[in-house]
Amino acid sequence: MSEIPYSVGEGPATRVSLFLPEGTAEAIRRRVGKCEFSAFITEAVERELRGQILDEYLADYERRQGAISGHEQERARRVFDEVFAEKGRWPAAS
Repeated sequence: MSEIPYSVGEGPATRVSLFLPEGTAEAIRRRVGKCEFSAFITEAVERELRGQILDEYLADYERRQGAISGHEQERARRVFDEVFAEKGRWPAAS
């Protein structure tokens, strides 16, 4: 592990080992090719993290302010995606 705290999507690439079902791995290779396999996995993991961070934020907001509608949740997701796409930065996961 690094001593420098990096946010999601930052820092040098690091080698990790993961296990996927063979069918999943083959589907990824067919879709993006062998050379783009890691980039595909990185993008998928970052998308999942972004969704989890937003879900945590919305749950916290609802605990403090009360329930919000599905329309408001969808709007929050669009705004969240737009803001972090513009800056190219991620919120720090807490």
